[in-house]
Amino acid sequence: MKSEYSQKIKAQPPIKEENITIETPKEVAAGLPGVIASAKHIFGEMQVTGGLKTLFKVNQFNGFDCPGCAWPDPDHHRSRLGEYCENGAKAIAEEATAKRVNPDFFAKYTVAELSNYSDYWIGKQGRLTHPMILKPGERHYKKISWVEAFKLIGKQLNELASPNEAIFYTSGRTSNEAAFLYQLFVRQYGTNNLPDCSNMCHESSGVALGETLGIGKGSVKLEDFYQTDLILILGQNPGTNHPRMLSALKIAKEKGAKIITINPLPEAGLMRFINPQQISSMASSGTALTDLFLQVKINEDIALLKAIMKLMLDEEEQNGGVFDHAFINQNTVGYQELIADLKTQSVADLAAQAGISLIQVTEAAQMIMEAKTMISCWAMGITQHKNGVNNIREIVNMLLLKGSIGKPGAGTCPVRGHSNVQGDRTMGIWEKPKPAFLDKLQSTFNFEPPRANGYNTVEAMEAMYEGKAKVFFAMGGNFLSATPDTEYTAKALQNCELTVQVSTKLNRSHLVHGKTALILPCLGRTELDMQASGKQFVTVENSMGVVHQSRGGLKPASPFLLSEPKIVAQLAKATLGKNSKTDWNKLVDNYDNTRDAIEKVIPGFENYNKRVRKKGGFYLPNCARDGDFKTASGKAQFSVNAISQHQLQADQYLMMTIRSHDQFNTTIYGLDDRYRGIFNGRRIVLINPDDMEAARLVQGDFVDLVSTYDGVERIAQYFMVVPYNIPQQCIATYFPEANVLIPYNQFADRSHTPISKSVVVRVRLVD
Repeated sequence: MKSEYSQKIKAQPPIKEENITIETPKEVAAGLPGVIASAKHIFGEMQVTGGLKTLFKVNQFNGFDCPGCAWPDPDHHRSRLGEYCENGAKAIAEEATAKRVNPDFFAKYTVAELSNYSDYWIGKQGRLTHPMILKPGERHYKKISWVEAFKLIGKQLNELASPNEAIFYTSGRTSNEAAFLYQLFVRQYGTNNLPDCSNMCHESSGVALGETLGIGKGSVKLEDFYQTDLILILGQNPGTNHPRMLSALKIAKEKGAKIITINPLPEAGLMRFINPQQISSMASSGTALTDLFLQVKINEDIALLKAIMKLMLDEEEQNGGVFDHAFINQNTVGYQELIADLKTQSVADLAAQAGISLIQVTEAAQMIMEAKTMISCWAMGITQHKNGVNNIREIVNMLLLKGSIGKPGAGTCPVRGHSNVQGDRTMGIWEKPKPAFLDKLQSTFNFEPPRANGYNTVEAMEAMYEGKAKVFFAMGGNFLSATPDTEYTAKALQNCELTVQVSTKLNRSHLVHGKTALILPCLGRTELDMQASGKQFVTVENSMGVVHQSRGGLKPASPFLLSEPKIVAQLAKATLGKNSKTDWNKLVDNYDNTRDAIEKVIPGFENYNKRVRKKGGFYLPNCARDGDFKTASGKAQFSVNAISQHQLQADQYLMMTIRSHDQFNTTIYGLDDRYRGIFNGRRIVLINPDDMEAARLVQGDFVDLVSTYDGVERIAQYFMVVPYNIPQQCIATYFPEANVLIPYNQFADRSHTPISKSVVVRVRLVD
């Protein structure tokens, strides 16, 4: 039973926000306002000289990789003004801030007091400086030595009845070197409990692409955007989540590409873009990006895609020349089954379900039929649904019909979030490792890896909640705020005997903890990493499979910080002792030694240390890009996918969680969503004006949002109503504030990705 004191600790941020202001949404992204916002954040956290030097190093050949998104850098040229965007500048400012969270800070505040502050306030306190411990029954974190911290963790892990009682989570910031060592330690310890942030975002992409094309990654390179006829963007808001993508879209437009955008919200970053690095662009009204905007209802993408493909089929049967039959006959299976399904469909019914006019559906079909090459991009708006895997399989169907896989200017582009989330999976951060990977680990490191699948993120939450898992170790991230069902997750973490967070900054996961809690502060991406052999660099993999180096140069925020690889090595020695035959000191004294080990285990990393030292790094092999499909049949797989079945009652809405422009994942940079015209607050709900009128709501009303699944009522309190251009019976709210509404046990079939973008809720006016 929770103590009276622990009950005061809040898993959710404060609910009262009375000073929110609303303006007209913007119609253009970036430009001078983006420059001003970048400068405000950088120079608000750092000295001017240091801030400028840091910006000129980000994403450069000999600099560091942006700690934000995973959008790729140009292969051969980097802008002298800087290869970063507004939100990249915010991420750098957060990491390179001059503010510090030291032992005196923790002595000043109890954990319960800190939990009463907003996530924005918590994150703005600065960089962590010392290892800290919260012992059972105590109210303040206190300083602990690294030696004592590792000894405590090792002792706790070794006292568990089974290694499977421990969970080892990974965020997408972790470098290739740290991720490889982390999974190596965890598997030598004896478990595959390696859930990660991929489970909650692009796991649906990995499953769908693996089933249909034989590789769970996208198939395009950045240069393909400059050679394509058509770009299809689905369920994505690059202006906020991947702003540097806008530069690639601008170049594509200048070279003649057309863009179709499919999204429930008309985001500014998809409509018009002013490139802040080009004087000519800054002096203009910007570049119009989207040629056709299809404002689809939430999670009705399959209905829309089927309607388009049915029109394409009708034209193919009447006049021919629409489908690439040579490609289909040589490279695919399942074509006849797809065609048989399309012939049963009504375009009018599908269009009505999607909420798109027949005129627009016809226009989209015509644009796709005229295109010789096509790229399809997508993000969380496609993956985070119960049918998330099928959504992506339907996107692949469209590409296969056009033969737009495995040739220049064509292919799949799942746009990843955190900067190395794709690389972590490549390194073996996965709860379901393939036998070939485990065999290589066994032969290289002379141990027997566990073969049974471990827990994914949802299963890990359940295991902690039910007492089956007793130690939670997080390599980065903010697990509590990133996961669904906030109160359930909080109870799960509090059930643990020990929770450990490897972090650069304070977050809410430090405040909702196990009986004993540790905070282990680590180096950031921007900082100099010195080991026994001298200066080190790490490597990362971007969204398009390029592995390249990242070399920090700033003085570390504290002399007591360790790098993530060093933390893993010390943890392994403290836990495994003589039971491990691995020379952990050698692996971290010089990261080249870790890369040599990676080369022996993972295909595609031949001559790793030599190739990664070349400007821009190197591409990993990609069978789909080469037109060599590693599926069970050896060919690309068409599939038949059912349309969604959301049966909403008159007073119900389908809610999707979104980011504001002032956040990245769970990190809150500020309280303004500039593009959507929302300022000084986050507890808002976007509602169609006609729905507001029917529900007798007006702008500024405060409502509670209520979801009910399996008889369990979940409530998100005190959200301000904002009228917005969104389809009827669809609403949008920010995460993590609305995560409390997402049931932990509702997730995508086969991928277990939570349904964060399609939660059925009711809106209840606050008295």
